[in-house]
Amino acid sequence: MVGTASAHGLRLIAHHDLDGRGDGMQVMREGDALYIGHNGTSGAGTSIVDVRDPVKPELVAQWPAPPNTHTHKVQVADGLLLVNHEGFPLRPPGPAGPHGAGLAVYRLDDPFAPERIGFWESGGRGVHRIVWEGGPHAHMSATPDGFNDRIWVVVDLTDPTNPALVSRWWWPGQADGEKPTWPQGKRYAAHHALVAGDRAYVGYDDANMVVLDIADITMPMMISRAVWGGGATHTCLPLPGRGLVVVTDEQQTDGPRAPERRMHVIDVSDDLNPRYLAAFPAPEGNFNDRPLRFGPHNFHENRRGSYRSERILFATYFNAGVRVYDLKDPHHPVEIAHWISQTPPGSAAPQANDLFVDAEGLIWVTDRGTGGLFVLEPDPDLARLMRDNELPG
Repeated sequence: MVGTASAHGLRLIAHHDLDGRGDGMQVMREGDALYIGHNGTSGAGTSIVDVRDPVKPELVAQWPAPPNTHTHKVQVADGLLLVNHEGFPLRPPGPAGPHGAGLAVYRLDDPFAPERIGFWESGGRGVHRIVWEGGPHAHMSATPDGFNDRIWVVVDLTDPTNPALVSRWWWPGQADGEKPTWPQGKRYAAHHALVAGDRAYVGYDDANMVVLDIADITMPMMISRAVWGGGATHTCLPLPGRGLVVVTDEQQTDGPRAPERRMHVIDVSDDLNPRYLAAFPAPEGNFNDRPLRFGPHNFHENRRGSYRSERILFATYFNAGVRVYDLKDPHHPVEIAHWISQTPPGSAAPQANDLFVDAEGLIWVTDRGTGGLFVLEPDPDLARLMRDNELPG
């Protein structure tokens, strides 16, 4: 078992190495089943873990990714599992041969034995990240045929056996034949959008945050943009009851001493004119002197059926582990808890990648290197604060 190197407010209650394929990416719990996408370095595609006893998670299914492909993202709702297909590796020179490109749809009559029933072919490099909490429309980033990088795409799942394209939006210059309209040396590319009402808040890499009006889902329109000078903007999590969006700029460069990435608070009470409020504090310690990535990746995304709060926020920070914040004052976010694993065998440093906080308050964390899956629980003080600031319903 890979144990704890440092912790405050969080306790490790279980670890699973995912049968030696520890390159965990997106993780999501639905009832007694936990679904994990894999980064791609191990060759694994998707793992399913029985978590009826969270202290003793049991791997019950694991299937490989297609050749030259990773399937590192999962979404679960309405009795369906969605899995992306994207060429791997992502960075040059890219896939070594033919690869999967699109969105796979599985039926979950048996949550531990998904049955594939549909596939949306995107072409190009494929689908990167999906956002879907049920209903007809799945939002995702993809690099379809005819585009030079990831754009924003909506797919209709009304008939899950035959997913169909609804709409897409891209920054001018991303389509073949268009001239790039961004500064030289920058990358303008969609990561994913989180939705509140008729607004989609899209992390758009070096363009930072793009706000789309999706009142007519067939005709998304950019209405504003928030810019703060960071890069590789990843997660834009709306807190609609407070008129805020919290943002992560993903660290994509290995250390030691990689360029700094931070997390941010944006006021969108007037979403035609977003206003920058504050940066989250960086973890204290010498993490930037250590190997591999140090910096933010993503927030727990407040999905329906999970733990949801607009004040207590959970994020992964690669070699700085899991960090928990109190956003009581949006001008002054405060770190209130953290947890960092020991360095897993086969890795130079821990790499906490993704996390999911379930309705019971347990935190499920993946390591993108070799660490696999970790299960955390909050101490009594943090658990009380979480309960006191949980959204109703």
